[in-house]
Amino acid sequence: MSKIRFDALTESHKRTPITIEEKGKRSELFAKNVFNDEKMLQYLSREAYKKVKDAIFSGKKIDRKIADQVAEGMKAWALSMGATHYTHWFQPLTGATAEKHDAFFDLLPDGRAMEKFGGSQLVQQEPDASSFPSGGIRNTFEARGYTAWDPTSPAFIYKTTLCIPTIFVAYTGEALDNKAPLLRALHAVDEAATAVAQYFDKNVRKVYATLGWEQEYFLLDKALAKSRPDLLMTGRTLVGNAAAKDQQLDDHYFGVIHSRVLSFMSDLEKQCTQLGIPVKTRHNEVAPNQFELAPVYEEANLSVDHNLLLMDLMEEIGDKHGFVVLFHEKPFAGLNGSGKHNNWSLATDTGVNLLSPGSTPMKNLQFLTFFVNTIKAVDTYEELLRSSIASAGNDHRLGANEAPPAILSIFVGKQLASVLDELEGVSQGKLSPEEKTELKLNVVGKIPEILLDNTDRNRTSPFAFTGNKFEMRGVGSQMNCAKPMTVLNTIVAKQLTDFKKEVDALIDKKNLKKDEAVFNVLREYIKTSKRIRFDGDGYSVDWEKEAKKRKLSNNKNTPDALRVLATKEVVKLFGDMGVMSEVELNAHREVELGAYVFHIQIEGRVLGEMVNNYVVPAVVKYQNQLLQNVQGFKEVYGAGHKKLVGPQLDILQKMTRHLDEVKKQTDAMIEARKKANALTDITKKAEAYCNEVRPFFESIRYHVDRLERLVADEHWPFTKYRELLFVK
Repeated sequence: MSKIRFDALTESHKRTPITIEEKGKRSELFAKNVFNDEKMLQYLSREAYKKVKDAIFSGKKIDRKIADQVAEGMKAWALSMGATHYTHWFQPLTGATAEKHDAFFDLLPDGRAMEKFGGSQLVQQEPDASSFPSGGIRNTFEARGYTAWDPTSPAFIYKTTLCIPTIFVAYTGEALDNKAPLLRALHAVDEAATAVAQYFDKNVRKVYATLGWEQEYFLLDKALAKSRPDLLMTGRTLVGNAAAKDQQLDDHYFGVIHSRVLSFMSDLEKQCTQLGIPVKTRHNEVAPNQFELAPVYEEANLSVDHNLLLMDLMEEIGDKHGFVVLFHEKPFAGLNGSGKHNNWSLATDTGVNLLSPGSTPMKNLQFLTFFVNTIKAVDTYEELLRSSIASAGNDHRLGANEAPPAILSIFVGKQLASVLDELEGVSQGKLSPEEKTELKLNVVGKIPEILLDNTDRNRTSPFAFTGNKFEMRGVGSQMNCAKPMTVLNTIVAKQLTDFKKEVDALIDKKNLKKDEAVFNVLREYIKTSKRIRFDGDGYSVDWEKEAKKRKLSNNKNTPDALRVLATKEVVKLFGDMGVMSEVELNAHREVELGAYVFHIQIEGRVLGEMVNNYVVPAVVKYQNQLLQNVQGFKEVYGAGHKKLVGPQLDILQKMTRHLDEVKKQTDAMIEARKKANALTDITKKAEAYCNEVRPFFESIRYHVDRLERLVADEHWPFTKYRELLFVK
């Protein structure tokens, strides 16, 4: 075993178990470090509290006088909790979070010290915007950008810092983050869904998009993970031979959680609880060392913030427990990758889930309205929705090992499919009393009974209905949920807006009753969106052929998937819904293409270093050892040595063949990378990295992995899969 691997394994075995300490009930600890309703009632005046609640509910602006009151109350609470600094916590287009800490400490003109935090500091900060990706919106010499308070997501204390969730915008007003477009999309779906929900209940004043994510991740021993340059620099293994035993026995899935992992989970859950993240479920996932954590669903904006905060917490707490947390979508070849399933629905301020059937035919008609409109929205904008989950990491995951394929389709189950088929057969125009009775009682009225037994799921479906919500399974584990949630809520808002116009036109011009008009429009939607519904095997070749006939997109890589963002239809959609301007949309596309290029570029550089600085020297060293062995046999046995060294010569020949290919492929990959780097157009550059550079990765890996099988264990420089994935 190489010295690097030996030292890493020795270090990992030194670790002592960490005891689990749980103090207090979870309910008593929940949101202890959050400036929520309870804290606002305690620290704010009635007037300030009401203004903040109005801002949360209806988006009303908070004037500076009230902002000063809120800041004073927030500061008093933060200081009582031991906070010394505050920060505007935001989501730049890096995909991660960002923060700049300022102390509450300040000096008066006479030199005395005081704790200061006013409305101006709460509402707005001015971080340097030039070093964040902007897609051309900002130049390096134009540093000014602003963070602005988002009162819909409560402030919280992390360690000794008061964190204030904010949006991040350029000096000229364009969004430089993922939160601002999400908030606009949520506002759009609120307005559109509220208008439609009032067909069924006039008391509805607001509709919230809800989100419950399921975070998958790997835990690796820190010493072992840091012994591998690829894991350290890229988050995934660029080379590595499969272990004899991996996930084929399915014995890790839902298995007993090892005590060291459990102590990490318990520590994480305790801190999540104090920060108001309602984590509920934990379990072993399919692959060795893979796990999942899921919360109770929340309002989508808050849920996105909580997921980003969780990922920061996981990395820090994992480090304390001797783990490296991997969020990469495909860290190990041949094993299940990690996703972040987004469970999405719409809920009213009256407490109704609009995607859950009710106890009356009218409530079920409401369910069908939102159910069918969602299907129609996804059908119309399936290529756009696919673009929202595109990334270099997710390209490796989609289409295998229980991850959905790149083709967008919707699973509704056989029972609901039959209901939709019956509704499709409804006659146009006015309905006879018999037809209304048949529809409301025998078709619509039976939906709750149908869904009671509709528990089967299709794990290859990218967008599946699961009883009272849609599950978007293609989201990658290291992604910001804001991206797919912005797109999904925007397209649903657009669809509901169009739906209301069509229904109102039938009521006004055709003199149809409301339920008749609704049935008429839904009937057409069911018919025209039928192509997106698919309940079969998403991995099959037959489905790929069928999807092509249905004219569904099949964009298997990020550059192809992002092309749709430049189309007139998508630019118009985001503009009409007030979510992103053409400038912002183009900037987001450019940033995502740039991120794709950088990820592949880094992987190429690391792979080249691993081959030239590790693999080649290790193989040559082992070849020399074998050659010395062969020479020794020749010296002892003379000409008869050839009969005795057949195995050594066979290994030498195989290693030489694979080493030659590794070197040639690596050199060619480096040259392809140089050519790609010379391109200035970001679209062409991304395509070059995708089509000219990335294909070398697999061919290089193939030969390196064959060499791993041939080289003696003591000479191989990298920690192997069997060592990475089965350390307790």
